[in-house]
Amino acid sequence: MESCWRWFGPKDLVPLQHARQAGATGIVTALHEVAYSRSWTPAEIEARKALVEAAGLRWSVCESIPVPSAIKLGGAGARAAIGIWKDSLVNLARSGIKTICYNFMPVVDWTRTDLRFEMPTTALALRFDMVEFIAYDVFVLRRKSAEADYAPELVQSAEKRLKGLSEEAVQRLENNIIAGLPGGEDSYGREAIRSAIALFEGMTARDLQSNLEMFLQEVAPVAAELGARLAIHPDDPPISLFGLPRVVSTAADLRRILGSVDHPANGLTLCVGSLGSRADNDVLDIAREFAPRTNFAHLRDVAIEADGSFVEASHLEGCSDMHAILRTLLAEEARRRAEGRDDHLIPMRPDHGHLIGDDIDKPTNPGYSLIGRLKGLAELHGVIHAIGKAGL
Repeated sequence: MESCWRWFGPKDLVPLQHARQAGATGIVTALHEVAYSRSWTPAEIEARKALVEAAGLRWSVCESIPVPSAIKLGGAGARAAIGIWKDSLVNLARSGIKTICYNFMPVVDWTRTDLRFEMPTTALALRFDMVEFIAYDVFVLRRKSAEADYAPELVQSAEKRLKGLSEEAVQRLENNIIAGLPGGEDSYGREAIRSAIALFEGMTARDLQSNLEMFLQEVAPVAAELGARLAIHPDDPPISLFGLPRVVSTAADLRRILGSVDHPANGLTLCVGSLGSRADNDVLDIAREFAPRTNFAHLRDVAIEADGSFVEASHLEGCSDMHAILRTLLAEEARRRAEGRDDHLIPMRPDHGHLIGDDIDKPTNPGYSLIGRLKGLAELHGVIHAIGKAGL
């Protein structure tokens, strides 16, 4: 597999040379600073590519070309927004960046309630607490009809939990859920997120599925013509948030998406942690079924709880069988190699990592500290090496 590292550009707190020291050869990045309203130019792409290559690395994956709300809403602005997205895709592919990760989550992207949850080891992890999320949605945000979306006993627990939180803790909870996280054109305040959610009022899962299918029918043929590979990222977490539909959450969702444009260019990002944070997802079965359409892999794991809460575990210690998943991906690479494919390697990256060592006291992008990801990548490398020695 191609060992990659997510890098947020020149302002990233972890420099490229540290990614190289960690054992990565490929970089996963994007032009995060470019507004949604225009395409990425060849000059901008080449400038970012040159920075990566000057550090002795390769820009392997674009994560992500953002999909703006106009496309997800499917209204009058969708066609123009898809055109902008396609232009960026074309310019990336012509510069040699041909694996494109993207997501189709409305309003909010990956969502956690705690960015510094203390583990038994004293490392700090990302956590999603269902009761605290409900407390925010129902009693802080006061989203219309929110209470009806949850089991009564969870709402009661949420109301009790909120009463035990200080004003400072409530503000921190809000910041963790919505402020500065990807998934929207802006960092949201409370009124702004209410307005963004309201744009999707009345939208059903089928409506969102249809808009995703329309998007893929436009962009997948372009990717195929360019030899590029799309890699949709699963919902994170793979459940409805704020009453919004989520349509990339289960094996059935993935079958529908990949079947809507049945071509290898229309593929998947196998995110073990995202899919694994839903109890009825068997991630190993998903990895086996969709291996031929897996164009990118995010390798992390989670420990899940009965009420839907989860915490990001160490890379090899969660609820999914990472060893068997890696065996599946390596077997798929061998199959592609036997077909004579030049693109047989599947790019992967350690996804998120615990805050450990002196990173605990440093500013970091949540989940993207140096030492925790270095530890995760080293563990993954060890498993891959062992599988290779055993001959798959």
